Amino acid sequence: MQKSLLLGVEAIAQGAIDGGMSGVYAYPGTPSTEITEYIQHSKQAQQLNIHRDWAANEKTAMESALGMSYAGKRSMVCMKHVGLNVAADCFMNAAITGANGGMLIVVADDPSMHSSQNEQDSRVYGKFAMMPILEPSNQQEAYDMARFGFELSEACEIPVLMRITTRLAHSRAGVTRAAEVVAQNDMKLPEDKVQFVLLPGIARKRYKLLLNNQAKFETASEESPYNTYTDAADKSMGIIACGLGYNYLMENYPNGDCPYPVVKISQYPIPRTMIQKITSECDKVMVLEEGYPVVEEMLKGYLEKEAVIGRLDGTLSRDGELKPEMVGRALGFDVEEGAEVPNLVSARPPALCVGCSHIDVYTALNEVVAEYGEGRVFADIGCYTLGALPPFNAINSCVDMGASVTMAKGAADAGLIPSVAVIGDSTFTHSGMTGLLDAVNEKTPITVIISDNESISMTGGQHSSAKGKLEAICEGLGVEPEHLHVLTAVPKKRDDLKDLLRKEFEYQGVSVIIPRRVCVQKNVRDQKIKKAAKAKAAAKA
Repeated sequence: MQKSLLLGVEAIAQGAIDGGMSGVYAYPGTPSTEITEYIQHSKQAQQLNIHRDWAANEKTAMESALGMSYAGKRSMVCMKHVGLNVAADCFMNAAITGANGGMLIVVADDPSMHSSQNEQDSRVYGKFAMMPILEPSNQQEAYDMARFGFELSEACEIPVLMRITTRLAHSRAGVTRAAEVVAQNDMKLPEDKVQFVLLPGIARKRYKLLLNNQAKFETASEESPYNTYTDAADKSMGIIACGLGYNYLMENYPNGDCPYPVVKISQYPIPRTMIQKITSECDKVMVLEEGYPVVEEMLKGYLEKEAVIGRLDGTLSRDGELKPEMVGRALGFDVEEGAEVPNLVSARPPALCVGCSHIDVYTALNEVVAEYGEGRVFADIGCYTLGALPPFNAINSCVDMGASVTMAKGAADAGLIPSVAVIGDSTFTHSGMTGLLDAVNEKTPITVIISDNESISMTGGQHSSAKGKLEAICEGLGVEPEHLHVLTAVPKKRDDLKDLLRKEFEYQGVSVIIPRRVCVQKNVRDQKIKKAAKAKAAAKA
């Protein structure tokens, strides 16, 4: 057996490869991005011909993974928590259709919002869909659960959600790989030919089946090796530790000698027998979980006694990441606190890279918008979101992927003209195209700036689905060619951009301006790759 030092996301990727996966589908989003990147760079994955290209968005990724499952092969779809909102339509219905080949849905939550808009807890989605959930407590379990998740999915005939959080995703630990790699499934279509046809009459039957299968999911959870009950003598308190919370608990007891009974939960539905045992024997119960108080709320809902403490009563912070020190304080330990950061030290805000093309866009846009009045620029998710910060202070919204176009449309409908949308090339193909179609259909007077740096730059320069297609897409959606403009985003073209903006702000319809220049970071990486390839070729010659 081979041991490797892996990030949690890398452990999941390797576990899925070793578990017989035939395809991974994803859209980049921190902290999930490296799962797919690891597979893309894996020689083993290349030899096994595992599908590993990026999808246009999380919804298309989820649907493609479900299609591979339909064909009997094992598939994985990866995203961050807000991406699950985009994929929710397919996610909820996939619980009804069920799975044919094993399907693993990996969602990386981001408590403390290190790079996200909210602190969403994806376990709520899993409970909502009534599907099994896996929540690894360490990197080894992340690897093992990726393999196990496919087996569980096929045994229960339903997709399985694996929920991880930032700290597990981006920390390293030794991981022992399995001795054998599971062979990929042969293609095999569903025995029930209408299983995936959710006409109301079929869907009603499938939903009843989902409800009937809950007992099977609960039994699987009760018997899971990832859920454990560790007894102890001190019954004044019991501890329920979910996922990474168990790891944080053990950091406070490095010898493993926790004096209280502990239920470790890493597979859901929650193991009812273990929960009933710990709650009946202990005076009170502390719940350690990252994210929302999901288990805590469930216990307070059906326990006769109210002696449940955790995030809801203030024993643990209601927001942010769970941490070993936080757990230690809740356990009554004297936790050493570091010195407070002096007031003279301030956090360094993120900034656009020197030479970034978005700088030229915002510099020109600010000058022209000032002629019309502030409060009319709607932006999106990407590097250009940093235009909200000084020195630009250029944008007035950033809500979710694709919202710039539709919010600009709504503001224009309300009479705010001109209204401007700023969106990146990849975000446009992710979620902006349908909003542009709405605007074209109603001939809404908005100006859409697609700031094209030819990559998904914020998450590391992945390939953009929009590359080489933006003009054709816009024309195909009905943008009039005379109001579709492309120019190079460089300082010497700034006056040209300002003239274009002034002209299109006066047009009573949809205008699209595409300032284009490759991301400066991607350009540096590309040049290094070309230089290395040239040197390699010269060495061979």
